Amino acid sequence: MTPSEPTQRSFMQRGKGGYVNPYVVGVGLGLTLLLAFYVVGRGLGASGAMFRIVAWTADEVATEHVDDNAYLAEYAGGNKKPLHDWLIYEIVGMMVGGLLSAAQAGRLRFTIERGPHITDRNRLLLAFLGGGIMGFGARLARGCTSGQGLTGGATLALGSWGFMLMVFVGAYALAYFFRKQWI
Repeated sequence: MTPSEPTQRSFMQRGKGGYVNPYVVGVGLGLTLLLAFYVVGRGLGASGAMFRIVAWTADEVATEHVDDNAYLAEYAGGNKKPLHDWLIYEIVGMMVGGLLSAAQAGRLRFTIERGPHITDRNRLLLAFLGGGIMGFGARLARGCTSGQGLTGGATLALGSWGFMLMVFVGAYALAYFFRKQWI
């Protein structure tokens, strides 16, 4: 076989950059979502775990405040243990799995991804600001993109489909203004 001839790879073989075929990953994610519904009776999501960590932290620092706040008390009031929730284990599993996957594929590096026209400091500032806005929006929407898009979309919830449509519309609308940060 000459170097110009295309090679055939199995669908699980890692391609350029060590990435697995996205269709295989999509099927795996769908099966994981199905398994989550079957085992724990709920879909996947990430913002609920983060809020439980925030509620736990607030409960450790100011227990009386948490008990007096109806919103926080729902998660951490009284004798409730907000860290004893399956979402916490899901997030820990995602972080450990991502770390192991990157290490196994030889892509584990501690770096700041940015374009040539932005400093590391500004990239981190924008990432933190964007993450804060997304986190606030996730609490207002009572779900993050994984909860709304994956779980809500899988259950054919009209609001979730509308949410994901608006995520893409917003991303395309704002891409023009942020593109110079990356090119």
